[in-house]
Amino acid sequence: MKLQLSLVFLFLIPVLSLSQERKSVHIKEAVDPIVLDGQLNEQSWQSAEATSDFWLNFPTDTLLASTQTEMKFTYDDKFIYIGAKLYNVENAGYVTPSLRRDFRGAGNDMFTISFDTFDDRTNAFQFGINPFGVRREGLVTNGGAQRGNLSLDWENKWFGEVTRTEEYWMVEMAIPFKSIRYKEGNQVWNINSYRIDSNNGERSIWSPVPRNFALYSQAHTGQLIWDKPPKKPGANISVIPYISTSMDAEGGYFDNDDNTDIPRTSNSSFDAGFDAKVAVGPSMNLDITVNPDFSQVEVDQQVTNLDRFEIFFPERRQFFLENADLFGEFGSDGLRPFFSRRIGVSRDENTGVNVQNKIKFGARLSGKLNNNWRLGVLNMQAAEIEDINLPQINYTVTALQRKVFARSNLGFIFVNKQDLANGSNNNFNQYNRVLGLDYNLASPNNRWNGKFFFHKSFDKVNSNDNYAASANILYSTINWQIEGLIQSVGDNYNPEVGFARRNSYDRSSLSIQKNYYPESASIQRISPSLSYEGYANTYLGTTDYQVSAGLEFSMLNTSSINLTLNENYIYLFSAFDPTRDGNQQLPEGSDYNYTNLQVRYNGDTRNAFYINLNANAGQYFNGTRTRLGGSLNYRIQPYGLITMDFNYNRIRLPEPYGDADLFLIGPRFDITFTKKLFWTTFIQYNSQIDNLNINSRIQWRFKPVSDVFIAYTDNYFPDDFTNKNRALVIKVTYWLNL
Repeated sequence: MKLQLSLVFLFLIPVLSLSQERKSVHIKEAVDPIVLDGQLNEQSWQSAEATSDFWLNFPTDTLLASTQTEMKFTYDDKFIYIGAKLYNVENAGYVTPSLRRDFRGAGNDMFTISFDTFDDRTNAFQFGINPFGVRREGLVTNGGAQRGNLSLDWENKWFGEVTRTEEYWMVEMAIPFKSIRYKEGNQVWNINSYRIDSNNGERSIWSPVPRNFALYSQAHTGQLIWDKPPKKPGANISVIPYISTSMDAEGGYFDNDDNTDIPRTSNSSFDAGFDAKVAVGPSMNLDITVNPDFSQVEVDQQVTNLDRFEIFFPERRQFFLENADLFGEFGSDGLRPFFSRRIGVSRDENTGVNVQNKIKFGARLSGKLNNNWRLGVLNMQAAEIEDINLPQINYTVTALQRKVFARSNLGFIFVNKQDLANGSNNNFNQYNRVLGLDYNLASPNNRWNGKFFFHKSFDKVNSNDNYAASANILYSTINWQIEGLIQSVGDNYNPEVGFARRNSYDRSSLSIQKNYYPESASIQRISPSLSYEGYANTYLGTTDYQVSAGLEFSMLNTSSINLTLNENYIYLFSAFDPTRDGNQQLPEGSDYNYTNLQVRYNGDTRNAFYINLNANAGQYFNGTRTRLGGSLNYRIQPYGLITMDFNYNRIRLPEPYGDADLFLIGPRFDITFTKKLFWTTFIQYNSQIDNLNINSRIQWRFKPVSDVFIAYTDNYFPDDFTNKNRALVIKVTYWLNL
């Protein structure tokens, strides 16, 4: 059946939030120069207004934190300064996984501050530091409504120092006005600050946030009141040139499948290019890239693929990560009209294999037009690949977002993939376009969140049934979380620059979770849940469903245990091998009911050694499957983390369909010699694809946001360690302010 979006709006009843007095703190201009040393001993700090009374968010949200934090602000013509004094219990120990920048997770001591400079209570800049002086910066999007709305991929220049004593640790931060965007003339910024205290197992926050919400929720901010509005920061232009050299080799082995010798070939190359960042007023930014190089990006973490549909791998390239929410948050998980990872990758239609497609240049204009409007325009030009008859492809994306009501917004997106140079080339589908409209609902108190969208794709071949529509609503309180979704995707919906795992379906889901908070010496929360997710289409009726009953235990020591019982149904549209290991396929048109049990355990990351486990057992199509996966982690504080990821699948199917024992083993060494010198090595053995991969990378940050990278990659046949291919890349980048 077709989706009837009108039914969803029955959910959109008026939601009123209780008024409450917001916390505030004043900021005055500095009266003497601030020397960044983590001491807070200047006269400006002595006369600055202090604020404290941090409230707990974990394990409860009804008490003041047992270890309090005091916070102050001041500024001069170039920087906004934040000072904080974080008190400890006696003999406090601090936790950090390493000295690497952009740390995250509950197993860290940290102090963070966020600034919503446009008073939209939707987007914010966040800066954080830990007791070892390691810094991080990120962007909060979608109001911080759910965990995952904080991205640490944004990079910019700022400074911070820390001092430690037995009674407290002290923070001094200096953030250039040029590193953030704000509306000139605003005298009030929304702010919040939170602290993670690993010694006490507490998470505390300046302006209280209910424990069922993320600490960075923008619905619960306080206010920073300026003595006078901050001025326009002035010209802000940065150029980041790079040079790189690479050497690679492949072949030189006997291919048993084709019974042929693969000759050894090797290549070397030298490359150069640059990125540029130009501030267009105090609230917009123009990013330019010419001949970009992404060779230093870490390899993807491999997975055992037992899925019938495409697997999503996240974007890792820095140029596409900054301000990614403005372009990449349209649609929903598994159904995006734009997925930046499609840029720079094309398909060889002769072999069906994806190939790298070099990007020649690109530009992105993004930011705030005013308090209510956001604009993003992206244009990227890819090079021609003559060997596979692929012309030069141009990618253009335009996104426009309008704030409505207190925290909601309405968004428009247009995506265009087109061969602008060879429009008459009939060997290529000259264009593919998507036009979409999204409404993001966020109530003032964050209890109601939702997403409603309608998208339509356009190409030369398919002009009918080429839509995607969805409606999702989430109600969240301390005691309840209820979420419902209905979604419909047409037979011919085809977002070539997006991500759609499947098409031709109507989907519905409902989940209900009840939270209990027992008075216990070990358990913080118990959450039983029920959920249903089903797929159907016009021709076959119900094609997939899963009914689940779950029970989650959140522990006071920050670990968690989750038990889930699943009842599954799958109809096969086409023949499928459930082992994905070359066995005989189950026939097209067959269907299967099966039940399995899942157990997940996440350990206490504050410990030097901790374990994460994920297991399931039970029926699988017409056979059985047992899986054990997880990671063993050992922290050598503060120098790094050694991890052993593992995943074993034992699949047994009746004759003639075959069995499989699939192993995926991945030791990882993440070592930080100093706060500027990092070494990461990732080894991945994957029996499913018969490959052993080694990826090792050294990064030296010799100046702020300026790096030397040395990256080495090797791939082997695991049986005899015959080399398939290898590559060595050396790259230097330098951030230059003009």
